[in-house]
Amino acid sequence: MDVDDERIFGAPPRRSAAHEVGQNLDDLSLHQIEERIALLKAEIIRLEEARDAKRASRGAAAAFFKI
Repeated sequence: MDVDDERIFGAPPRRSAAHEVGQNLDDLSLHQIEERIALLKAEIIRLEEARDAKRASRGAAAAFFKI
């Protein structure tokens, strides 16, 4: 998919997450656990950024429509 297709149709679906919350961790190696920790930390940052953007947007809208 090229850039124009992504602009029109959106990004292609991402593969499923490499970690499932509550998953049994007994069979994972130390390296696999460290990879999952990094994945989850990156996801937390992404979620916090989305939350902050929504808060800012809501605040801007509230300020705009305040009389």
